Amino acid sequence: MADKKPLTIRLCGPRGFCAGVDRAIQIVVLALKKYGAPVYVRHEIVHNRYVVEGLQARGAVFVEELDEIPAEHRNQPVVFSAHGVPKSVPADAENKNLFYLDATCPLVSKVHKQAMRHQRLGRHVILVGHSGHPEVIGTMGQLPEGAVTLVETIEDAEAYVPQDPDNLGFVTQTTLSVDDTAGIIATLQRRFPALTAPAAESICYATTNRQDAVKAAAPGCDLFLVVGAPNSSNSKRLVEVAERSGAAQSLLVQRASDIDWDFIGDIAVVGLSAGASAPEIIVDEIIQFFSERYSVTIDLAETTIETENFHVMRDLRDVELTSGDMAFVNGSR
Repeated sequence: MADKKPLTIRLCGPRGFCAGVDRAIQIVVLALKKYGAPVYVRHEIVHNRYVVEGLQARGAVFVEELDEIPAEHRNQPVVFSAHGVPKSVPADAENKNLFYLDATCPLVSKVHKQAMRHQRLGRHVILVGHSGHPEVIGTMGQLPEGAVTLVETIEDAEAYVPQDPDNLGFVTQTTLSVDDTAGIIATLQRRFPALTAPAAESICYATTNRQDAVKAAAPGCDLFLVVGAPNSSNSKRLVEVAERSGAAQSLLVQRASDIDWDFIGDIAVVGLSAGASAPEIIVDEIIQFFSERYSVTIDLAETTIETENFHVMRDLRDVELTSGDMAFVNGSR
C-alpha cells in the first residue's frame, strides 16, 4: 500500500435503485420464475444496459413493439417498462389477447392520474419534461391528442400561448432536476397566475434524494462519477447537479472500464453516486478499480435513508424472490 496515493471516495447515500426500478426488475425476474422463458419486455425495463443484458441472460426478450412477439408466444407474459406507456399500449395488448404485466413505477402512475384529474376539471395540461423520453410519451398518451402541451425550457415557458390562460394545470416528468424545474414552473406561474399545481409533487422522492446527496458530497471533489446510462434522465441530471455544486469535473460512466485514468489526472477526493436505474454491483466494481490504484478511504455522504418499498402485482406474489435472484444487480449484499 505504501506506493499507492491516498484517495477519499465520498459515497453518496441514497444512490442507485429506487423502489420503482427495484420493483420493475423484480417483476421480470419473478415472471421468468413463474412462467418460464421467454418473458417479453416492451422497451428497456429501465434505462441501464447492464440490467437489460442481465435479464436477457435469464430469458427476457426485449421488443420495441408488441407486433414483434411471435404468435407461438402470445401466451407468454409481456412486461411494460417502469417509465409507463400510453393508454394505447395496454389496449393493443388486449386486442391481441396478450397477457401483460404493467411495471410502471407507482410514482409515474401518480403523475398520470394528476394529469387526468387536471383534464377532468377542465384544465389544459402543461407537462414539464424532455421530448422523446419514454415517461413523457407515456404521460402524454394518457390524454387525447392536443390535451397536453410539453414545455422543456424556460424559453418554452416564456413563449407558450394557451387558448385559455385561466384554465391550466401542470405536472412534471419525475426524473428532472429539482432546480431546473423550479425555474420553468416559476416562469409559468408568473405568466399564468391561475395555473394549478398537481395535488402532490411530481418529481419523485428518489430523484430529489439522490440530487440532495450529490449536492452535499460534490463541494471539494476533484472528480465526481455518476453511474448511469446515457439515456437515463435522472443520471444525467446528477452529473449536472455535481458540477453546479462544486465538483471540479463530473462524468457519467456505465462501467468501471469507462474511466479514463489519463484524463482524470491528479485526484485526492472522488464523489460517487448512481442513478436510480444503476445497479449497486457496478458501484462496487468502481470502488474496487480505484482500490487497485489508490489507498482508498470511503466517506459515506448520506443525507437520508429511504424505506420505500413498492409491492409487485398480485399475480406474482406467490413466487419467492431470493437474494440470489437479484444478485446479478445487487451483488452479494
